[in-house]
Amino acid sequence: MFRLLNIEIHKLKYSKASRVLIIIYFALLTSIALIAAIKFDIGPIKFHLAEQGIFNFPYIWHLNTFLASWFKFFLLLVIVSMMANEYSNKTLKQNLIDGLSKKEFILSKFYTVILFSLISTIFVFIVSLILGYIYSDFNEFSIVTTDLEYLLAFFVKLLGFFSLGLFLGILVKRSAFAVGAMFVWFIFESFVKGMLYWKIKPQAEDIMRIFPLEAMSNLIKEPFTRFSAVQSVAKQVGEDLSKDFSVQPLDVLIVLLWTGTFIYLSFLLLKKRDL
Repeated sequence: MFRLLNIEIHKLKYSKASRVLIIIYFALLTSIALIAAIKFDIGPIKFHLAEQGIFNFPYIWHLNTFLASWFKFFLLLVIVSMMANEYSNKTLKQNLIDGLSKKEFILSKFYTVILFSLISTIFVFIVSLILGYIYSDFNEFSIVTTDLEYLLAFFVKLLGFFSLGLFLGILVKRSAFAVGAMFVWFIFESFVKGMLYWKIKPQAEDIMRIFPLEAMSNLIKEPFTRFSAVQSVAKQVGEDLSKDFSVQPLDVLIVLLWTGTFIYLSFLLLKKRDL
């Protein structure tokens, strides 16, 4: 495992574009902390976002993993360009000539996907923990450790998303086309979702749940309507925003199954392809 990871890290070290994208990605993850600096001081109106409880434990785990998941596209570019470079630089062929099997090659990419997902999760955990201890009104250990399943959901979400990107990178061989294929699939899922809600609304949610991007999206539901201030305003105007915000084990299982499928299809594709 570590031998295969070292090969990929060595390649990334010499890719300037990948290094820049990785730096931008982690800089954006850190920028979540800038939300705490948002203040409005206009005459009698004084508003400090961090003082409104958005960084309270355990809510912060839900909020930050949801916000951080929007930045995953930067690492997606690293994943797909990593595969595109294998073809354009002919390093894939050279690796196989040097004795690396096709299975080991796919595993090396998958280990890199796991590493990116794990480091991202740890990074979000640290940023959230720091912000929480600075701004949260509740610092008891039992409260701090509540809702940590959102970190697991975040890890699984990245794992599935990057595995899909890896498969598309192998399928089309070009990073721009791979990203384009991801976008086309997103449009396809959105179209199917719209048609299902139009034709058979009661069953639409259950059917859409098995689609890969929808399954990844379901792992971490939007956290804003969970916020107590939003709930209070909704009740005043007669709206009911209550729903189940928890991480569902079935959604985790579906994404893990898709992850395994994408990696297996990547191996089959590489195995059958004439390099």
